[in-house]
Amino acid sequence: MNRCVKFLASLAATFVAGLAMAQVPPSPNPAPANPATVPVPAAAPSANADGQTHALTAADLSSFLDGMVPFALQRGDVAGGVIAVVKDGQVIFAKGYGHNNLEKRTVPSPADTLFRIGSTSKLFTWTAVMQLVEAGKLDLDADVDTYLDFKIPPFQGKPITLRNLMTHTAGFEETARDLITTDGKPVNLEHYLKTHLPVRIFPPGQVVAYSNYGCGLAGYIVQRVSGQDFDDYIEQHIYKPLDMQHSTFRQPLPERLAPLMGDSYSTASDGKLKPFEIVDPSPAGAMSSTALDMAHFMIAQLQGGNYQGGQILTPATTTLMHTPQRTEAPGLNGYALGFYQENRNGQTIIGHAGDTDYFHSDLHLLTDANVGVFMSFNSAGTAGNAEVIRTAIFSAFLDRYFPVAASNPPTVATAKADAARVAGWYLSSRRNESALSMLYALTQLQISALPDGTILSPAFMNTSGAPMHWREVGPLKYQQVDGPYRLDFVADANGNIQYWASDSLPPVMIFQSVTGLHALGSIELWGTLALLLLLGALLSWLCGWLVRRHYGRRLELDAGRRRSRLYSRLGVLVLFVTMLGWLGLMVAISADQTILLEGGATPWMYLLYVLGVLALLGVLAIVIHAVRSWMKPRRGRWVLLGESLLALAAIYLAWLILALGMVSFNVHY
Repeated sequence: MNRCVKFLASLAATFVAGLAMAQVPPSPNPAPANPATVPVPAAAPSANADGQTHALTAADLSSFLDGMVPFALQRGDVAGGVIAVVKDGQVIFAKGYGHNNLEKRTVPSPADTLFRIGSTSKLFTWTAVMQLVEAGKLDLDADVDTYLDFKIPPFQGKPITLRNLMTHTAGFEETARDLITTDGKPVNLEHYLKTHLPVRIFPPGQVVAYSNYGCGLAGYIVQRVSGQDFDDYIEQHIYKPLDMQHSTFRQPLPERLAPLMGDSYSTASDGKLKPFEIVDPSPAGAMSSTALDMAHFMIAQLQGGNYQGGQILTPATTTLMHTPQRTEAPGLNGYALGFYQENRNGQTIIGHAGDTDYFHSDLHLLTDANVGVFMSFNSAGTAGNAEVIRTAIFSAFLDRYFPVAASNPPTVATAKADAARVAGWYLSSRRNESALSMLYALTQLQISALPDGTILSPAFMNTSGAPMHWREVGPLKYQQVDGPYRLDFVADANGNIQYWASDSLPPVMIFQSVTGLHALGSIELWGTLALLLLLGALLSWLCGWLVRRHYGRRLELDAGRRRSRLYSRLGVLVLFVTMLGWLGLMVAISADQTILLEGGATPWMYLLYVLGVLALLGVLAIVIHAVRSWMKPRRGRWVLLGESLLALAAIYLAWLILALGMVSFNVHY
């Protein structure tokens, strides 16, 4: 439910920046000339000690955002959105843009139009955890089983702690099934957690791998330890003291808030209303809120837990919550307690993004500057351009109000050698290995070395839509060419590359090195050759049968070889259909993520698992027939060559089926 959940559906593309706004097609529904505005108090101009050329005031923000956001919405095919900015404990800007309802042409109100904030909801769950830590009822480093009525099995003898959950290092594999539905049925947190326990694939505290389940688990702990229903707890201990009167985790919405819920769309040009999305586990992403309510929360986080006398945390606890806990590479952004770091332009920044299928949000806190920015949009836009828009808005905001001179460290002398060393295939730590190994194998990202010593990955695009180039400015440390981002590789004690991390992405995962037959390059090469051999064999057998039928001839084989040949041919057919079936399912998932989120992939996976078993039996038949072809009397040399190559292709595909779990009969995805 953060910006990375769509990784499951869009393969590797969702983890990286999309096309530049200049390349987004225009929308037939331009933004209105006079978006709705909420009056806000004036703010004193920001100091220019850091060389900034624009004061952070309501007037300048209005001029800046009014010139940028309507154009971005139109070009990105996004219906509408809201933006709120706070500074020094005051809301200095809050405004709605575009349309809340395309048919009625209404404009979203920052005061009373509700937006779904997706994984930004997690910040409220983590705040609740910290309240109970502050009260002495929770220990960040205790085994979470202490607080549960069911057990999380240890991994390598190590339990999970709340600190692990808050830094997404519990080691859970990714799960998406039943994460978002549109059936309107209420959710049950306890039932979800007890029936959707993910496999742990990493030791706790070692590898960052974002987990919605982990946050749901924390919300359930809040519920059990406090003795209150999670929704009741949040309303009493966070919403009430912060005067957040238009916010809720409840699904479906309470009667008093339902009329205020903003409409959502896939794209503005499509114009079809989308249903209310039910998120499970709810503490991970179910919250609905307004821009002004979110402004109250930002102020409290920036003001030592206080909003106009309403205290949700002490200053000491707030500071602890904002304190960095870990990073995957020295100097790169990492995790605080629940917040992740977004440091840039010389500013200390923490925040969190949030996405449902149709709503897309961001919250950023510039803790040293005492500034907060919240934005949310009600459409994905063409090719997911809501992500491009919100990224571009915040980048432009930082460059306008907190400009810094670009650094240009020299390229190291070992750049060419190191580029060759880091080139290869990498797989996200945020993945599912139980049921979707094949999908994730296809999402590996390639790092390529160029002759000039720079590296690139086609999955990472710059603002012009071209692949980002990176040059080495320190040992295995890379700087974006003509850009602000870093990408660092981490090696083990023997110098072998283990993974890379980059601050061009939220620090919710790393990309681990994949070598040998498991690398996507190897799978693409040998898998393609194997499938071509199978297809060639099927076509040649069909042609041979048609020719023999035309001339009334039969193969001169004894009964035993005739049977083994038939079984071999059936084996090839089943093997070919199985592989095409899995590829077809992957394409379907990439086109429609609800196949995963709502469990629609389950019956197809069971069918493909059965076909996989038959395919393995078919491989055995193919190999047996190839061996028999070499036995006396031998077949012709070209027949022997063909049967041998076919057997080798079948053996490789059998390994692929087993290695990628295509016969696991596991549907925990």
